Amino acid sequence: MENEKLEKEEMNNLDKNESSAAETSAAENAENKDEKEDLQKKAEELNDKYLRLYSDFDNYRKRTQREKVELIKFAGEEIISALLPVIDDFDRAIKNMNENADFNSIKEGIELIHNKFLSILKSKGLENIEDSRGKELNVEMHEAITQIEAPSHELKGKIVDELEKGYKLNGKVIRYTKVVTGI
Repeated sequence: MENEKLEKEEMNNLDKNESSAAETSAAENAENKDEKEDLQKKAEELNDKYLRLYSDFDNYRKRTQREKVELIKFAGEEIISALLPVIDDFDRAIKNMNENADFNSIKEGIELIHNKFLSILKSKGLENIEDSRGKELNVEMHEAITQIEAPSHELKGKIVDELEKGYKLNGKVIRYTKVVTGI
């Protein structure tokens, strides 16, 4: 009898343990399910943020590329617009040359146009490289085209003549002065 009692007690204990384990397991499963759902939501939020950020960056890249193309396309617009009055002056000069045969007035008109043209270019940063006759050759500013016999002993190894003026744009040489040196 006592054995039966002991067996019953053991069975009751086992049942209690099993039900308690089942309750614990169910609670853990519910907890894991909630945690899984939270992680799923976080993953979806992060994925959404990633997609939005990627889209924003892609739009930024496309916009900057479009702006770059426009900048290149219209880079000379300002200088061209500034030169339009010079073209107008040349048109008037040509018209006056056909109507008026006075050489001095034509010469004055062309000098005015030339000065206006240089003034516009200077305002945009253009400067001419100074006359270098009689000076040493500077390879950063000059391009020696040819050599000739120096007219005097002092001009040996120096610049004898300038064939074409050189220019700088905002301090950078954009065309070297073409020179002749003496030997």
